[in-house]
Amino acid sequence: MTEPDLGDFAVAQDGPLYVVTAAADGQRAGCLVGFASQCSIDPPRFVVWLSVENHTYAVARRARHLTVHVLGRDQKALARLFGGSTGDRTDKFAGIDWRPGREGSPVLTGVAAWFTGRIEAVVAGGDHEGFLLVPVDGGTAAPGPAAAPLRYGDARDIEAGHPA
Repeated sequence: MTEPDLGDFAVAQDGPLYVVTAAADGQRAGCLVGFASQCSIDPPRFVVWLSVENHTYAVARRARHLTVHVLGRDQKALARLFGGSTGDRTDKFAGIDWRPGREGSPVLTGVAAWFTGRIEAVVAGGDHEGFLLVPVDGGTAAPGPAAAPLRYGDARDIEAGHPA
């Protein structure tokens, strides 16, 4: 028996999109993520779900930290770069502003907000695995009110870049 998908339920949520970056063994990677959430208040914890087919997943499995970036609504080009191309064939960091963060995990500049988390656990979840993160560093682009985040509905035309 085939399980039903989340269909309209998932679309109705119109959740925020994130760029998650990682570095390990001299490689860096990053991808667009739609499955992520704070999952604990005290202690603070956040989980990001990475596709097991994704180049970023392979680098993340060897990393000790991941950096999670909140994109503003005006950053669809950045979402397209990290969601519509694969790190197997493209250096996504060439030509964009970033700096190395904790253990080399790339920190994108000019995003609405970001944090780096230490990977505490990895949880199986079907075609994605959840990386449970303990925040160790973070920041915002500028003081003041946060920019409206880029949401799934703003970027649903981005075709996934990882190999099938």
